[in-house]
Amino acid sequence: MGYCFTRDTLMMIVADGMGGHLRGEVAAQLTLQAAAAAFQRAARPAIADPAGFLDLSLRMGHREILRYQAANNLPESPRTTVVACIIQHGHAWWAHAGDSRLYWIRHGECVSRTEDHSKVQNLVNLGMITPEEQETHPERNKVLNCLGSPFEPTIELSGAHELEKGDHMVLCSDGVWSAMNDPTLARAVTAAPLLTSVPALVQRAVSAEGPSADNATALAVHWEGDDNDLSSQEVPDGAITTTIIVGLEEEQDADPEVISEDEIEKTIREVREAIEKTGEN
Repeated sequence: MGYCFTRDTLMMIVADGMGGHLRGEVAAQLTLQAAAAAFQRAARPAIADPAGFLDLSLRMGHREILRYQAANNLPESPRTTVVACIIQHGHAWWAHAGDSRLYWIRHGECVSRTEDHSKVQNLVNLGMITPEEQETHPERNKVLNCLGSPFEPTIELSGAHELEKGDHMVLCSDGVWSAMNDPTLARAVTAAPLLTSVPALVQRAVSAEGPSADNATALAVHWEGDDNDLSSQEVPDGAITTTIIVGLEEEQDADPEVISEDEIEKTIREVREAIEKTGEN
């Protein structure tokens, strides 16, 4: 998981490498790095077309995974599910492939969430099982869409949705949502400030699943509105903050679009100079 932000734009992303395939953790890492590299190019400081950006950046991750497979002569490609969200100018856009989810929570209730690309979700859509049965179905982990597949992935897009003060956006892997229903998850996230509620949510999921617990990852934001977003207002012009290290693993024959280490160092110097200039002013 990771996030990037400029003065105007926030990107959050969670990728869950798929078990049963080689190097799922690498697929997840490549997906985050490709998205972060794309964000550094597109967020100046806002993104002109957030939905188009999400579609393009996740497909870039898919291509990087296939490139990694070819470069390492793997018999099959690593694979990952992914969910990503852009928040900009009081609106949210999101995209996903697979069963990593986004929850939009307002007043402690789930307003909307992504629909899994899975066998069990298809059974729900056909009326063969109920949504409640979906959460505990034995085949709930059978995913029908992902990045890294031999086939071009379906990137499902949603947005633009206007946010209200107090809204929460939660991105998580199936190791979190499979341990509880939607109302329980919404209440757990909003029960306390995020610095407390998100770690508690993850721990609750792991404890509920016991020894068979899956990878439980969650990332969330509490929207306080543009006027109250003092942290982003203090970001210098041209600065980008990120928790994602941009630099693809085993970079032989690297994609020329990927930002180099020299460019990263140059960006860091520019950010430091901007911060020092802001302090002087």
